[in-house]
Amino acid sequence: MSDKTIRINIWSGPRNISTALMYSFAQRKDTTVFDEPLYAHYLSKSNANEYHPGADEILATMENDGDKVVMMMQGEHSTPIVFFKQMTHHLIDIDWSFMKGMINIILTRNPREMLPSYAEQINQPNIHDVGYAAHIEVMEYLKKLGQPIIVLDGKNVLLNPQKVLSELCEKIGIPFDSSMLSWEAGARPEDGCWAKYWYKNVHRSTCFAPYQPKTTPFPKHLEGLLTECQPLYDQLASIAIQP
Repeated sequence: MSDKTIRINIWSGPRNISTALMYSFAQRKDTTVFDEPLYAHYLSKSNANEYHPGADEILATMENDGDKVVMMMQGEHSTPIVFFKQMTHHLIDIDWSFMKGMINIILTRNPREMLPSYAEQINQPNIHDVGYAAHIEVMEYLKKLGQPIIVLDGKNVLLNPQKVLSELCEKIGIPFDSSMLSWEAGARPEDGCWAKYWYKNVHRSTCFAPYQPKTTPFPKHLEGLLTECQPLYDQLASIAIQP
């Protein structure tokens, strides 16, 4: 890999602000963004293709071979910064060593807020679908690599986008760019083909929306999964960049 290229992985769980962050970084003239390049690899290596909306189209239009995707990520790019929006649960049956030459950021969200949103599309999610356990595995792996642990909590970003993104850019080693705080409404050419199922809200947005706590009752059928996820989230939230 070129030592001059800054390659950023945002390792998110679903139904967080990962797409808004991708749109934010896309405003930078020095940055190219990629939307979940390992999605087809994940679907090809799991039974998730049986219940993910648009799975057939994703498998037909994206590279299914995770090793080839990693080669693309490590290759030459037209900008000095490359941003890969990733889902942590996509990291199956693949060599994680590519993370050594990249900046890796964990993006998390309180499962009490995330799980009901995710269940609107995936009715019976499990611990492997939602990424919390994999987040902890990634954190431990990055510690072994000697990398700094950088954690974003979606709520904190929404509470104070400029402060949190400024600190994030400082940790990455790039200057903060105020253009990251807003974008034009609508789809982006980098959007994955799954955007029609998941991106309606972000397509209506022009900036990071103010944080709004959920007020609806938590679904009873998700309480067992919440019990699994909450302590994992709490570990990450305790070290996340503060608003």
